[in-house]
Amino acid sequence: MADQLMVEVAFALPTKQTILTISVAADATVEQIIALSGILQQYPEIDLSQQKVGVWSRTVKLTDTVKEGDRIEIYRPLIADPKDLRRRRAEKAKQEGRADKVTGGRLADNKNV
Repeated sequence: MADQLMVEVAFALPTKQTILTISVAADATVEQIIALSGILQQYPEIDLSQQKVGVWSRTVKLTDTVKEGDRIEIYRPLIADPKDLRRRRAEKAKQEGRADKVTGGRLADNKNV
């Protein structure tokens, strides 16, 4: 039975996660495995043409194959760009006087000097 692999397919929402374990042919692609798992029927909002997928937190192509024990993860789109959020927090800290207006670094605490 060396031509079969046990793999997992995972998808998570903020309040619910699903991990399905299935047996697939050794040459099955990521896209084929996702379709065989039935997760697309459970979550009709999944759009593989728009959403990224990965294996153990590393993005892969839908045409890639997997190894025994791999977990295919279907990623939800980001709600906000992490770089923009960090930039906004830094600007707010500068405006509130919690950060140096030139360097953006933390201001020295005068109480502990």
